[in-house]
Amino acid sequence: MMDIVVCVSGGGTNLQAIIDAIADGSISDTRIVCVLSNNKDAYALERAHKAGLESVCVSPKDYDDRESFNDAMLKEIDKYNPDLIVLAGFLVNIPQKMVEKYRNRIINIHPSLIPAFCGKGYYGLKVHEKALERGVKVTGATVHYVDEGTDTGPIILQEPVRVLEGDTPEILQRRVMEQAEWVILPQAIDMIAKGMRQ
Repeated sequence: MMDIVVCVSGGGTNLQAIIDAIADGSISDTRIVCVLSNNKDAYALERAHKAGLESVCVSPKDYDDRESFNDAMLKEIDKYNPDLIVLAGFLVNIPQKMVEKYRNRIINIHPSLIPAFCGKGYYGLKVHEKALERGVKVTGATVHYVDEGTDTGPIILQEPVRVLEGDTPEILQRRVMEQAEWVILPQAIDMIAKGMRQ
């Protein structure tokens, strides 16, 4: 059984996709041991509660400096000794010591086809705004391992999504979630779970 900690900051739609995929067997031999948020108002925590999952909030607002927050977050994750940490819309820079400790055991979902529209400042709706500004015809999502850079780790899966006439950032964001993010994040977790079992 692969134990995962899912880290979230907002609505938790990717968390829900993981919960549903575990429930229907699309993700095999995996359980969520904790949902961690940096935002106590994240709806993702409500989703965790409804699913009967353990959840915790470690907010930077409760700490004097970034280092104290990073230490507290790492200490909380360490309690669960996870096989995999899944960043599912987690708007926190992962500290270097966490990357080092969990090397090749942290994955992230990003709402573009990396290397396009990624890196510092590219998150949430901003990614889709930039894609529409640039006039791309295809966008998508990427699941990748987390390393010391921002969106620079090895790519696991990508899924393209067509950009349509009349798309707004919000409409495009929804289509990328439905057609790409909610599909490939569970797939990537299942691939890693199967790889661990072999």
